[in-house]
Order: sequence, then structure tokens, then C-alpha cells
Amino acid sequence: MKLIVGLGNPEQKYLPTLHNVGWRIVEILAQAASWTNFSARSRICRLPQTDTLLLRPQTFMNESGESVREVVEYYKIALPDLWVVHDDLDLPAGQGRLSFDSSSAGHRGVQSIIDALGTKTFWRFRVGIGRPPQNTPAEDYVLQVASNEIANLLQTSERVAVTAIEQALKNGIAAAQNAWENKTAP
Repeated sequence: MKLIVGLGNPEQKYLPTLHNVGWRIVEILAQAASWTNFSARSRICRLPQTDTLLLRPQTFMNESGESVREVVEYYKIALPDLWVVHDDLDLPAGQGRLSFDSSSAGHRGVQSIIDALGTKTFWRFRVGIGRPPQNTPAEDYVLQVASNEIANLLQTSERVAVTAIEQALKNGIAAAQNAWENKTAP
């Protein structure tokens, strides 16, 4: 069984922000599925005709780890079958990367998962949002609604990420990694 986690913040006001890219991607994946409450901290759904669960933690980003841990433990998810989708300041908007067994690189949601699981041996689908402008703290930048230019790039990268995840489910991570990392937004 695979578990795909979309990181974000649960309140409606955060949905259009840069930090909620992961949530938006799992929402696109879940179009033909229904979300249910797994616990107060977790909403899950199963992709139709697959052995894949989607998870939207209902905690704030920096506390995502407990939500992920409870679902991983309950469903006995093998850590290589845990895929976390999240925003990444270190990649330009419109670009994406997959990584495995890597540090959080300062992403507090990812660090929360590493801390809760006691390991970093899971896949990360990193969606670039670009660096903040000078004199703008990263914490403020990620909670902003994207400018029109960045929003257009993010829409493209979100579609590419969905395609990469679908390819990974169908053909394996290596095929998705090659396809996604060689595709950049116009």
C-alpha cells in the first residue's frame, strides 16, 4: 500500500498560499474519491481501483508528523511507500524534484515527519515555489498568496507533479523521476 501525503495548513484561508501546494496536488489526485476523517488530525481517501491512500493532515504544517505517523502505523505502510508532496523554497517556481532519504532542508513540515517517524527514508515530491524577495522572511513568503506570475508557474508544476505521481503509481518511481525532473514549466 502507498501513502501519499499532501502537506499544507488546514484552514481555508491557507489553501491558495504557496505553502499549500502539497494539499492542492492531493486534492487533484482525489477528484474521483471521497475524503473521510481518519482521526481529528487526519483526513484520508483511497484512490479508486488502487491500493493507494491520500492523506491531508488536519494539523498545521509544522505538526504534520503525528498525523502521518498514526496513518503509517495503522496501515503498516513501508517507509519507501510513503510519498510526501510539499513546497520547496530551494527550487524555482515551476520546477520539481524527487528525493529519498534526505534532510528536511529547513522545511518544518518535513522535519516534523522525520521527527515523528524517527527516520528520513521516504520519498519527497518537492514542488518549487522559488525564494522570497529580499527582506521578506521565508515564514511570511510561504503564507502569501502567489503572485499571478508564480501562480501560473505553480499551476503548471502542480499538473506536472500529478502526472509524475500517476506515473510513479503505474510505472514506478524511476520513470516518474526521470519524466518530472526533465520537465520544467515554460
